[in-house]
Amino acid sequence: MPAITVGLNVAQLLAYPLGKFCEKTLPDVGFTLFGSRHSLNPGPFNRKEHMLITIMANVAGSTPYTNNIIWSQYLPQYFNQSYAGQFSYQILIALSTNLIGYGMAGLTRRFLVYPSYCVWPASLVTIALNNAFHTETNVPVLGPFKKIFSMSRYTFFLWATLAMFVYFWLPNYIFLALSAFSWLSWISPNNMVLSNITGFSNGLGLNPWPTFDWNVLLFDATDPLMVPFFSTFNKFLGMFCSFFVVIGIWWSNAYNTGYLPINSNRVFDNTGGRYDIQRAINEKGLFDAAKYEAYSPAYLSAGNLVVYLFFFAIYPATLAYILLNHRYEVTMGFKNLWNSFRKNKNSEAGQYKDVHNRLMAVYSEVPEWWYLIVLLGAIGCGIGGIAGWETYTTPAVVFYGLILCIVFVIPVGIVKAMTGMEVTLNVLAEFIGGSWVEGNALAMNFFKSFGYVTCAHAVWFANDLKLAHYVKIPPKHTFAAQVIATLVSTFICTGILNFQMNDIPNVCTPEAPQKMTCPGINTFFTASVLWGTIGPKKIFGHNGQYTVLMLGWPLGLILPVMTWYVQKKFPQKKWLRQIHPIVLLYGAMYWAPYNLSYVIPSVWIGWLSWIYCKSRFLGFWSKYNFVLSAAFTTGISVAAVIIFFSLDWAGIEINWWGNTVTSQGCEGDACLLKTLKEGEYFGPGPGEFH
Repeated sequence: MPAITVGLNVAQLLAYPLGKFCEKTLPDVGFTLFGSRHSLNPGPFNRKEHMLITIMANVAGSTPYTNNIIWSQYLPQYFNQSYAGQFSYQILIALSTNLIGYGMAGLTRRFLVYPSYCVWPASLVTIALNNAFHTETNVPVLGPFKKIFSMSRYTFFLWATLAMFVYFWLPNYIFLALSAFSWLSWISPNNMVLSNITGFSNGLGLNPWPTFDWNVLLFDATDPLMVPFFSTFNKFLGMFCSFFVVIGIWWSNAYNTGYLPINSNRVFDNTGGRYDIQRAINEKGLFDAAKYEAYSPAYLSAGNLVVYLFFFAIYPATLAYILLNHRYEVTMGFKNLWNSFRKNKNSEAGQYKDVHNRLMAVYSEVPEWWYLIVLLGAIGCGIGGIAGWETYTTPAVVFYGLILCIVFVIPVGIVKAMTGMEVTLNVLAEFIGGSWVEGNALAMNFFKSFGYVTCAHAVWFANDLKLAHYVKIPPKHTFAAQVIATLVSTFICTGILNFQMNDIPNVCTPEAPQKMTCPGINTFFTASVLWGTIGPKKIFGHNGQYTVLMLGWPLGLILPVMTWYVQKKFPQKKWLRQIHPIVLLYGAMYWAPYNLSYVIPSVWIGWLSWIYCKSRFLGFWSKYNFVLSAAFTTGISVAAVIIFFSLDWAGIEINWWGNTVTSQGCEGDACLLKTLKEGEYFGPGPGEFH
């Protein structure tokens, strides 16, 4: 902690000089196989090769999600199960979760890749950077202040990257207050009301300009230059409305939230301390009712309660929204898919006619059975890993993930392709899995992994397929590149996992060197035991602590229907068409640990880019907007790596007001509405709950 992220644009930046170097130095030596010549240097390094490398880097850029399970199983401070250190077990479950999304991604091409309305906003940034590297022409454009801008996109990218690289040292190392610019709470650092409303670290972040750090705006992997303004504004509007819900819950001390920080993602006990899960489980990591009843129920902060309320709402809302607004497109996709399996198919039936599909028609498509073979291999690896070791889990969990993905992958993918916002299934997977295997945290981990990863990977792979579609890479090349990169990455990541677990002393403890304290693994373990060991029935079920949050399910059904009806009733109101119920709900659940400080600056920047500049200087905006987004993320990634390994790793810090003011008063230790004396507790005591 802190984590280092090397983004897709960094990989694309590094690949370019290497590709050009190979173009200049490698000999044209090769061989002919099946009528095609394969050479070390087939010609100039071009944009399709560059994008294929980028797609491979994107696929390989994330670690297997099952690494979280291995960490929580193997380490002694968690479940202490030594068999989790076996490479064969690790690689089987890692390959299963990494490859299982391919089968679904291939089958969803007709819903998420071929339709022109599936834009995939994040892809536009990657393509803009690719164009900057490989476009020879440079057309001057009219920009602000009636000036003509003739700088090429590549030159602009380099200067903007350098500028962000230099600037990022200020908010990330030299002057941390520029990052957490909570200037309102500095007026009276110990004022409980002021800090909880406006605070950046421990408050709700109501601040007109809360940061000068571009990286803060990237907390959800999107930025205001990347996604359309309607998406940015809906996200803010949803969060602003739920802001009052958080305030109402906390200030009324509903569910004893006044004894807890207003906006925390931790789980607490009845003293306001962090929930000690070891006091509720036995030596096998299974639920122990006697120990649990002698300890405490699990409590959530006001912000976290609102997160779960709107998480429960967004799942039925997504299905209802797609049914009301995109049923014709989905029906066409199913017809197209059915036609692809027919022996005597009509090649013209249900085909997409936009320019991208017409140009891609010259390449042979990847057959569905290729994807099905990968899917069957992934299922086999998953069943082998779960059934071959003492996981206390049924292999049916693999098919559970597939069923959940079949239901949600098209709605979730369409929303992501149009808005840039991804509805993740982690909470739904935890909710269903925890109800199914209540008392078993390890089984809960597998339910969560397959339930979440299958759909998430299918959407990510579909995004890469759209990238290849835009750049006109042959589909079979894309398929091969994705599968090979995934296989190589899985083995490398599993090897590094074993190095970390066995060769770093005291890893995932406060005594670990180089800040290897594993905050993400700690959160994963706590959440798995909360949902798996204690179980959602005790928390959200009949007579549970937070049963009222189940109102989110009907709310999620009602909101899209109301929005759809109003838009149909008043078609002349153009602004009504910009309201997107899924993005509203998505923004409403951004709390704990995030707050309005992470979202408000995006509104001003998004309006300046997508409304002001685009409407007045379209050529200027088209030429530079997405390149600027790519440059900023690239500069931040490079600077963060250098700062970490050269300064943070060595423990070199600058101790002055600009770096210490961010942790003064309530911003350092959260101020509470109600406090307890020594030995007191809130809620039911030991033996008073079951």
